[in-house]
Amino acid sequence: MSSTEQAARPLSQTAQRGPLARFARTYSLQIGIVIVAIVIWLLFLAGSPQTFLSRNIYAAFMSSTPYFALMAIPLTLVVITGEIDLSFPSVMAFGMTAFDIVFTATGSVALGFIACLLAGMLAGYLNGVLVTKIGIPSLVATIGTQFFWRGAVMVITNGQGLGMGAVQKTILYPGLVYRIGGFVPMQFIWTIIFAVVVWFFLNRHKFGAHVFLTGDNVESAKLMGVNVGRTKTLTFVIVGLAAAFAGFVVSEDLLFFWPTMGDGYMLNTLASVFLGGTSVFGGMGTVFGTFVACFIIGAINAGIVAAGMTGFWTNLIYGFIIVVSVSLQTIMGKRLR
Repeated sequence: MSSTEQAARPLSQTAQRGPLARFARTYSLQIGIVIVAIVIWLLFLAGSPQTFLSRNIYAAFMSSTPYFALMAIPLTLVVITGEIDLSFPSVMAFGMTAFDIVFTATGSVALGFIACLLAGMLAGYLNGVLVTKIGIPSLVATIGTQFFWRGAVMVITNGQGLGMGAVQKTILYPGLVYRIGGFVPMQFIWTIIFAVVVWFFLNRHKFGAHVFLTGDNVESAKLMGVNVGRTKTLTFVIVGLAAAFAGFVVSEDLLFFWPTMGDGYMLNTLASVFLGGTSVFGGMGTVFGTFVACFIIGAINAGIVAAGMTGFWTNLIYGFIIVVSVSLQTIMGKRLR
């Protein structure tokens, strides 16, 4: 069941409301996150008008926020199914390790890029198998694979990084990190593309219906002919693919691959998903909400520093956002029962 369907009242009740009221009820999650974004922006603007009236801060947001937004958007699918994936930071580095191996052996950036994406899909598929075939809770399974892939990266690379200068000579560099008009980075464009594609499959394709049904009630989904195992596995594969792609984008932008890549993206990504209105209990969520929430989270650190506070407040606020978001979802869920 989609968030739109869940927000809608029975037809007899909905018909009595005006079009504006019906719109507000139907898209309450999306409207809510936009209001939150506006309020936070106004607070930051009041606290540091010089910073938040400058175009440079928004160029920085568009450049750095996609590093975790590219993973948060597909992670929304996993959470809607009632599962969680905590391995994506390590999968970022694992994908780039596959690139390192293939590029070193062949000298081909294109083959290395394909290997990177395939490695991410493999890691996601393994998560899906552990959860759906073996029956390990996704929280435990992905914590385990997080350590496994990070350990594999360290063993294979011996803790050594890789310069990415060779990528500048290929079409991948302008295609992924070029700045349009010297201002809008391509990684921001790719984030929008990811959001549109995931939104389409979630809201306009039977796969999305299967995702919502699986998260809402597994037994009902099975009775309706949904292959729950395949649906969950596919969402994990998509997250693995996105994590590897994000790792490649980050490495291209910095022109260097560090084996510790991804270590700082866990809280940002999870906070974006939950702040965006995706229920930790599954069955409800919006891609649009996650997209907007990513830029809220991306702005928090800059806003804190610009307001004269220390960067130590960042993790405190991220943690607060996650706790409050999940608490509100729990309260609302109890009231709807």
